[in-house]
Amino acid sequence: METRQFGNTDLQITPVGFGAWAIGGPWQFGWGPQDDDESVAAIHRAVELGINWIDTAAIYGRGHSEEVVARALQGMSERPYVFTKCSRVWDADGNPDSNLKAASIHRECDASLRRLRADVIDLYQIHWPRPDEDVEEGWSTLTDLQKAGKVRWIGVSNFDVPQLQRAQAIAPVSSLQPPYSLLKQDTETEILPYCREQNIGVIVYSPMQSGLLTGKMTQERVENFPEDDHRKRRPEFQEPDLSRNLELVNLLRQIGERQGRSPGEVAIAWTLRNPAVTGAIVGSRGPGQVDGIIGAGAFRLSDDEVAEIEAFQSREGEMAAPLGNS
Repeated sequence: METRQFGNTDLQITPVGFGAWAIGGPWQFGWGPQDDDESVAAIHRAVELGINWIDTAAIYGRGHSEEVVARALQGMSERPYVFTKCSRVWDADGNPDSNLKAASIHRECDASLRRLRADVIDLYQIHWPRPDEDVEEGWSTLTDLQKAGKVRWIGVSNFDVPQLQRAQAIAPVSSLQPPYSLLKQDTETEILPYCREQNIGVIVYSPMQSGLLTGKMTQERVENFPEDDHRKRRPEFQEPDLSRNLELVNLLRQIGERQGRSPGEVAIAWTLRNPAVTGAIVGSRGPGQVDGIIGAGAFRLSDDEVAEIEAFQSREGEMAAPLGNS
């Protein structure tokens, strides 16, 4: 698989990375039960097929995702890069909260290093800019961790342009992780152009909108989500949005079938077509899911195919407008 220059870092990353959110297992924002052996097999398959980076976070499964990543990478002679995040913490009862204070981030970093069984984290990111008034303290702390050699590169996630500028006034931002998909395109207006201008690497999350654009989702499957699957509460998985979104998937399927690609690969390729995007984070819960998305890294949508998707979305937007105004 080809690699791309990742912002102002010395990292060359593949266009597709392994997302480790779901493998954290059940928690307040989890994806339901998950088998750790399947998770390990998925990571092994991803690395075998050429993916060279994994994105996780301390909060995923309240530390469990990082532990599973460490287990999967144990003994590997050529380890992929490991990216993780801080600022989302949990109390004794497992309730999540946000904290950008220096002491908290130092504790988080040390805990992540232990769980990952690593001496250094390749990319350490602020997960959310919350509370906003502590962004400067949080970012300054990441620069201290970088100087101390605990992390190689530092970035942010879910920041807007003014927050990026505030961080840049302290130290260069190497990367941004925003949501970006066919169903969530608002980052195209300001954030992605700004990152391209500033040479900030961009790794987008949820390019398949939490599995909705994979081609495997049906109304029946959504209805049968376990109660601890956070997607059960998301508007894009509920009517009237769900039916419209599944119609989009049908179009992605038609486009993909022309070139032997899955709907999910088409959805991922759509995000990678943007020149500001370095890579897409793609979650997989088993090796079969990895096989179903790996082709996205080399797939290029034609201008006609992009126009076909845009025309469909324009028509759907016009149809949805009366519903939104009722």
